[in-house]
Parts: sequence; structure tokens; C-alpha cells
Amino acid sequence: MRAAVYYSNDDVRIEDRPVPGIGPGEALLRIEASGICGSDVLEWYRRARAPLVLGHEVAGIVEEVGEGVASIRPGDRVVASHHVPCNTCRHCLAGHETLCDTLRTTSFDPGGFAERVRLPAINVDRGVYPMPDAMSFETATFTEPLACVLRAQRIAAMPPGHRVLVLGSGLAGLLHVAAAPIFGAGFVAATDLVPERREAAGRLGAAPFGADGDLPRFLGERGGLADLVIVCAAAPGIFDQALACVERGGTILLFALPEPGTVHPMPMHDIWRNSIRIIASYAGNRADHMAALSILAAGRIDVSSLVTHRLPLDRTAEGFRLVAEGRRALKVIIEPQR
Repeated sequence: MRAAVYYSNDDVRIEDRPVPGIGPGEALLRIEASGICGSDVLEWYRRARAPLVLGHEVAGIVEEVGEGVASIRPGDRVVASHHVPCNTCRHCLAGHETLCDTLRTTSFDPGGFAERVRLPAINVDRGVYPMPDAMSFETATFTEPLACVLRAQRIAAMPPGHRVLVLGSGLAGLLHVAAAPIFGAGFVAATDLVPERREAAGRLGAAPFGADGDLPRFLGERGGLADLVIVCAAAPGIFDQALACVERGGTILLFALPEPGTVHPMPMHDIWRNSIRIIASYAGNRADHMAALSILAAGRIDVSSLVTHRLPLDRTAEGFRLVAEGRRALKVIIEPQR
């Protein structure tokens, strides 16, 4: 089978790999669509482990199941999760499945940018979701990123009518914009340096803000500072911007992936005096994936408007360049069967 093997953002090669064999409890999934995630192009995060096959936002058709598998069968259209928890450790039992060591080490074989992947038994047991008949594979690839967004806004636990500011309108930021009204937001604003991303945020209902001007004043003219500031970019100065824009008693939600070793001086007095809550969120659990799939099936978020490129597997390198560049692309979908 063919697989797109990552060596760096500028070096993604189509190579032949054997079709993975499956054992008891496992399944072979034919990948129909796989989304390129922003984390896929973070070289500090990926390059040390290269070469490898990336791709974790997948949807496809079950081609084969191993002995003992009863939950799915060949021909089923499914979404698969690459990270699944043990459900027995102290983190899982406390409802923090995304902190589980098992969740952080489970994955596909080899990865979603391939014609087929082996789903390990634990993934088959805890991370496969049947697709609604009317749902496209493309739409289904948004299940995982939307699950991450839903978890983040769920743990933020904001009251109805709250005001939201999303800093950074890449794909994750845009999904936060779209999800905020589902969690009762009364106002949403979004920032980005790229005009096309700001326009996309505006189409999703946000008040867009560019690089120029006074962001706290912009918010003040529209009703006040934000009760919830969601940080979806890792640019220098972004945390200072979040602090300047959060209302007293508000919450700053750290969602973007900062580079290891990133430090920032904290104005502790101001944070204390204004009762600012700072939280972080990583990944999503099974309930979040099921909620995401339900929201997508109901059409509550129109993710089709976020897809800018649909490419066959042999153009995966082009897809990586588009996402790394961050200007002409919102969501790039790889279709390995084309």
C-alpha cells in the first residue's frame, strides 16, 4: 500500500508499505479521508521522531476484523480515534482521561496518511464510532478536532450569555468560534493576522479583529471585555493580549501547543486581584467524540465551509506546505483512495 511518510514539513514522501496484518480484537481500516492537523506541521513536535506516517483525523471503511470483534464488521463506515484511555488509572477515574498515560501512547499503525491502518484492539474497543449514513467522510474527519474543542469549552464551564474572545483563527480557533454559541455564548470575537482567516471567523458569526488597533477598546465598544479568552495561537505576546482582554473574574483557556521550554512572566498581583482563572485543555475523551459526531450529524456546525483543499495521497506534501504556510489553507483533507 501507499503511505505519505513525514521527514519534515518540506520532505513528505510517498512510499510503499506492507498492508498491516491484524490480530485478535483488531481491525483493518481503509482510509477514505484524513485531515491535516495544525499539530502535524509543528516540526519541534514531529521531526525528532521522523520518519513516520502522521494523520489522526480519519474516517473510512472497515475492511477486515480480527477474532473476537463484534462491535464492527467489514463494510461499516466509521470514525476512529488514535488516542484512547485505559479507563482504570487515577486520572481516568477522576474524569481526566486525557491525562492518562495509555491515551498518550496509543495510536494507529502506521498513521492516517496511508491507504490502510491497523486499529489496535484497545482502539477498536474504545475509539471507533459508527458514522451516520448521510455523513460524508470529509465531515467525519472533523470529529477529533471538534471533540478537543468541545472538551475545552466544557471544562471552562461558563454561564449563559458569556462573552468569548478567540485569539488565533486557524482551524482550531474557527471551531471554537463555531462551538461557542452551543455553550451559550452571547458574543464572540476572533483575531488573526491573516485576512482570509478573519473572514472565515466572520462567516461563522464572530466579530473579526486584525493586527491593527486596540483590541481591548474594540471589545469595549462591543459591550465589554471577554469572560472567556481562548488562546489558539502560540505567537509571542499572545498571553499578554489575553490578560489585557479578559474581564475581571474571567477565564483564560490555553488551547494552542506552546513549544517546550516556553516561559512567560506572570503579573501575579493582577491575576490575584482580578480573580483570573487560567486553565488548559488537551485532547478529548470518548464522550466528547460522541458529542462532536452528534453535532456534525445534526448540521449544527457547517464544517464544509472550512475545507479549502481536497488532495489525493500523492499530493500530501503539497498539503503539508499549505498548512505550514498558514495563509491559503484552512482545512486540507487527504483522500488516499483517489
